[in-house]
Amino acid sequence: MLKITNLETTYNDIVLALKGISLEVPPTRIVALLGANGAGKTTTINTISGIRKTLNLTVEDGTIEFDGEIINDKEPYEIVSMGILQVPEGRRIFSELTVEENIIIGSYSLENRSTFSTKRELVFTYFPILKERSRQLAGYLSGGEQQMLAIARALVADPKLVMLDEPSLGLAPLTVKEIFQIIARINNQEHVAILLVEQNANVALSIAHYGYILENGRVVMEGESETLRENKDIREFYLGLTEVGTKKSFRDVKHYRRRKRWLS
Repeated sequence: MLKITNLETTYNDIVLALKGISLEVPPTRIVALLGANGAGKTTTINTISGIRKTLNLTVEDGTIEFDGEIINDKEPYEIVSMGILQVPEGRRIFSELTVEENIIIGSYSLENRSTFSTKRELVFTYFPILKERSRQLAGYLSGGEQQMLAIARALVADPKLVMLDEPSLGLAPLTVKEIFQIIARINNQEHVAILLVEQNANVALSIAHYGYILENGRVVMEGESETLRENKDIREFYLGLTEVGTKKSFRDVKHYRRRKRWLS
């Protein structure tokens, strides 16, 4: 469905942010894009969404293809109309509007307005708390409820692909678990493809089918989620897991960093 090939981008025509990355999101699948702060994860989805002018972000090389069509030069509203929706980092809901009004705004791209009521009830099925609080100002929701609203706002637009940017950010572990379970249900029941950008590799790989590890603007590793979860380096440096009775020295860490540079 989504295919990125050798994508290079720069900020202000100076800072090289993405250095020839390639990745794919097949239909109905969840693909995780993992990495630390500054790895280029948000830049990747901002580039896909087309919101480059306001960020002084330029595509220097490579292609972004969606449903067989190159979308490098399309405007954000055109990309949304094709079925690509982004849930930005920090949720970015309209805090001075009600929950209901936020959901209505999310539906503006629906071609058939008569389906709105059905779509609204669908999102309330996944997020019943939002139905209970539909007349409440969105700014008074908890962090987890705001994240649910941001996802609901995207889902009501009947997307083909939803790009989630750090949905676990700033949320309690139990809330994160609940939201990720709902994301997995949406993918399974509505057949919506999902590109999941996360630092929390453990929770992301628990629901994703495939994953890419991004570091310093390059894809350094990729594979099926189970394969990545069992990889010793990823278990230690991304999942925080070590084998019982083993200790890692700083020398080992430096060796790992050299290996990463070699892989990139």
